[in-house]
Amino acid sequence: MSGTLLLGLGAFLATAVEAVESLTIVLGVGVVRGWRSPLVGVGAALAVLAALIAVLGPALNRIPIDGLRLVVGSLLLVFGLQWLRKAILRASGYKPLHDEDEAFREQQERASAAAVEERAGLDWYAFTVAFKGVLLEGLEVVFIVIGFGAGQGRWDVAIAGAAAAVVLVVAVGVLVRKPLERVPENTIKFAVGLLLTSFGCFWAAEGAGVEWPGDELSLLAVIAFIGLLSSALVRALRRQRLATAAQGAAA
Repeated sequence: MSGTLLLGLGAFLATAVEAVESLTIVLGVGVVRGWRSPLVGVGAALAVLAALIAVLGPALNRIPIDGLRLVVGSLLLVFGLQWLRKAILRASGYKPLHDEDEAFREQQERASAAAVEERAGLDWYAFTVAFKGVLLEGLEVVFIVIGFGAGQGRWDVAIAGAAAAVVLVVAVGVLVRKPLERVPENTIKFAVGLLLTSFGCFWAAEGAGVEWPGDELSLLAVIAFIGLLSSALVRALRRQRLATAAQGAAA
């Protein structure tokens, strides 16, 4: 039960982060250049992502469970370590925090400066920016959701978590019509990186033949261990950065 709840939470949080970033892109171009072309781009990107899930999902189900968990675990480890690395660097001050409001202003400036070119009755710049933004952010979500769904055999939970995040972010975005800068995006990314890395370790080890004591209860121990290790890295890097800055100021 704990693994299923964490799976749903991971799918929800990962999708929410990418949906917030996609929303910023669509809002930035839509406010400046109108809504029809960006919304058509969003619809086209969602159709591509849905087709990808429809193709890859059944294909993964044909792989034996041990091999599947090894593949899925490795995939989640790749994504998880990338997210966790960025979150640790941001939390320690080595990398600037992501600012949705600034990203929104930059998107508006680019949209204002771009030339108007119509193709098939669409503002081609607005269409392509929205399409590429949603597709690129969505691809990562697709692979994460597929990984969660295939690894645990709970597609319903993974898809429900992702769908709930999309509905929530879109609903709030429609209401406020501005980027969701108050969402603690960097904290959420830290949590997502932690969950992806932990599930990746857990399933990859299972696929390699490891038998975890207590089954899903071991997953909680893996999460706790990686969480403590990540927190220790943040503190160590923060001390190192401050010491380097102090040495530079003294010189």
